[in-house]
Amino acid sequence: FVDLSMVSTTVPKMLVGILTQNKAISYAGCLAQMYFFTVFIGLDNFLLTAMAYDRFVAICHPLRYTSIMSPELCCLLVLLSWILSLLVALLHSLMVTRLSFCRGHKIQHFICDLDQVLKLSCSDTLINYVLIYIVAGLLGILPLTGILFSYSQIFSSILKIPSTGGKYKAFSTCGSHLSVVSLFYSTGLGVYLSSSVTHSSWKSAVASAMYAVATP
Repeated sequence: FVDLSMVSTTVPKMLVGILTQNKAISYAGCLAQMYFFTVFIGLDNFLLTAMAYDRFVAICHPLRYTSIMSPELCCLLVLLSWILSLLVALLHSLMVTRLSFCRGHKIQHFICDLDQVLKLSCSDTLINYVLIYIVAGLLGILPLTGILFSYSQIFSSILKIPSTGGKYKAFSTCGSHLSVVSLFYSTGLGVYLSSSVTHSSWKSAVASAMYAVATP
């Protein structure tokens, strides 16, 4: 659902722009797209982390899996993911509404990405960027660290399995998740790290398309 929703916030508008050659978007429409895109990117981030924990419990503590990963805990993880994502997206959107835009109104991107919108502002965006870095540090790096820790424990447990068939079965349960995690985080981090080094909007748009369209 989250992946379908994330694609639905970007692809239809992009296709309409390609077909009609009208790439304009209203201010309210841009804010709405930015808000929902941020919500679903955050949700993907948190849910991938929850899924990594689920795989960790399943492979490293198989006998306790049903007691640890209870329906109550699963619901709590999903609920927390939604609450955090909605609040973070709302905070970013409210911070953008206080800005003035007078330099121009052409976004060098196929979506209203937060970073690209801030570049159009003629107001002081220092607080906005500080907020981005704080949120990225707390809600981006920490979940990624949790995923990496989970997989380090998973690989350690898989190596201890004596049979080749057992190793293959254990790895196959997390192979698809690991591939999505690799694609999502490598392209996502690439976009925002490269944006501070290079000003190539084309490269940024291609990388964004990978994690915003291809990954879901």
